[in-house]
Amino acid sequence: MTTSDADVPAERVRAAVSERFGTQLAFPAETHGLEKLVEIVEHRSHRSYTNAPIAPELLRLLFACALSAPSKSDLQQADIVHVADRDKVEAITKLIPDMPWISKAPVLLIFCGNNRRIRQIGEWRGKPFANDHLDHFMNSAVDAGIVMTTFIRAAEAVGLGACPISAIRNCPHEVSRLLELPDWVFPVAALTVGFPDHSGHITLRLPLDVTVHENRYDESRAKENIERYDRRRHETQPYRKQRHVKRYGQSEFYGWSEDKARQYSVPERADFGAFIQAKGFRLD
Repeated sequence: MTTSDADVPAERVRAAVSERFGTQLAFPAETHGLEKLVEIVEHRSHRSYTNAPIAPELLRLLFACALSAPSKSDLQQADIVHVADRDKVEAITKLIPDMPWISKAPVLLIFCGNNRRIRQIGEWRGKPFANDHLDHFMNSAVDAGIVMTTFIRAAEAVGLGACPISAIRNCPHEVSRLLELPDWVFPVAALTVGFPDHSGHITLRLPLDVTVHENRYDESRAKENIERYDRRRHETQPYRKQRHVKRYGQSEFYGWSEDKARQYSVPERADFGAFIQAKGFRLD
């Protein structure tokens, strides 16, 4: 790609897709909205930030953008907790000792699913809540995830970087107490936000042939495609260390699939269901 190509949205989209998925994508150069697609396909997560503060007015605007996201049946079951108290930020960071960089982020947000409000509205309006089952937990969790993703897109549009943190669910009881989350309100993920201190990199993803299906689910070539992805990722973005070496030893070739197989061979957040039930949800 030439220097001039770097300024052409179509070429940037092609380059980012090629880097991320390992494939060339054909589409009309005059496709409308490529400037916005560039921001999506060039997405990078950022864990390291400058000391520049984020203006409260800008943060408020980003909240408005995030909460403009689609919502299941217009139920609006997502909330954002801005953890502005630095003592609370430090307390949350200590709960996740593998991520000390959390405390250095200018902004820490917790995105929550909220099934409480719709129950309250039913009480206020004298109507029963007749949907006390797993689907309404899912609805609020998905709403929160969509809102967080929309926030990330809005933040990147104004030059900010962000990193989602699912590890907040490693300690849901403590986080819930710290943030005073009532029944039927639960943390889905945290998000650090700030002005990035470096450009970051595009994380490689599984080939589209693995994750996109037409008319029916097809895994006939999944293994070979994942093995090909393992090799490509190992060549360009190798893991710095291997998981659970005491249990599985040091592997000569350590790709994405080996890392994920090791990760999920050990129980993780096994008590999260009990936490959600303690919040008042029925999961049947």
